[in-house]
Amino acid sequence: MSQSPIYDRLNQLGITLPPVAVPVAAYVPFVRSGNLVFLSGHIAKKDGKPWVGQLGRDIDTATGKAAARAIAIDLMGTLQAAVGDLGKITRIVKLMSLVNSTPDFTEQHLVTNGASELFAEVFGEAGAHARSAFGVAQVPMGACVEIDLVVEVQAED
Repeated sequence: MSQSPIYDRLNQLGITLPPVAVPVAAYVPFVRSGNLVFLSGHIAKKDGKPWVGQLGRDIDTATGKAAARAIAIDLMGTLQAAVGDLGKITRIVKLMSLVNSTPDFTEQHLVTNGASELFAEVFGEAGAHARSAFGVAQVPMGACVEIDLVVEVQAED
């Protein structure tokens, strides 16, 4: 593993990156096109299983935010596999969050902050990103949150 300051920050935060999850449908975990890496949606997991629930019904905003943070850790594990070294990340470009929520729940943006704040903490200025946060009727496997990501990386040699 690289001696990049990124890994120092992860260690300070007590974060160990997980391996890439095996896709459960017809897709790949990531695709690189030029200097961009597109990560497929990752669902919230707790204890290795889908973190099931609906915001506004049986999950509160703070718990949803923790689920989004957990997804950010999984996304970094996939990024590690995609580029080999998180020090090669030049920018978190775009994050899209799908929050499994009731029709009257309006704090999707606060739930999504769980991922956004962690990326900023780990990557500094390069972690600031554009984003969208949507409330949806359902997420695969009943998960409470799903997030996908677009990242810019250094040019390949």
